[in-house]
Amino acid sequence: MGLLENFSSGLFIIQSVIFLILLFVLGKFAWKPILTALNEREVSIQDAINQAKLAKEEVANLKADNERIIREAKAERDAILKEARELKDKIVGEAKDLAKSEGDKMIEQAKQSINAEKNAAMADIKNQIGSLSVEIAETILKQKLDNADAHNALVEKIINKSNLN
Repeated sequence: MGLLENFSSGLFIIQSVIFLILLFVLGKFAWKPILTALNEREVSIQDAINQAKLAKEEVANLKADNERIIREAKAERDAILKEARELKDKIVGEAKDLAKSEGDKMIEQAKQSINAEKNAAMADIKNQIGSLSVEIAETILKQKLDNADAHNALVEKIINKSNLN
């Protein structure tokens, strides 16, 4: 057993030396690049997280800006609609006033035309009545004044009447 123990202990020492050499080689060539890569990865992940936070804040700001722009657009639309309604009411009111004014003018012109036609008709009727009266009086006088005595009596009556006036 002595040999086996010596061999085992020698093997243990050799394995320990190989392990230490391996640790030294890994420490010299592998650990630094691995740790550097891990640190770079951690930094890049942290940068990505920070950029994601910034992007999230930017999206929130854009959303707030969009909501503000939408509110302003709605307010502007409401103002434009209100102005359009007021303009429509004003135009309709002016049109009604103009129509009423034109209607009143037309009614007044119709009244004046009716009065003018009425006056012309009355004058025509008076002329016709005057002509008829003269014709009737002429006919009556011709019948009554066929004899000379009636004619002389009428002339005296007219002269006496005109002297009194």
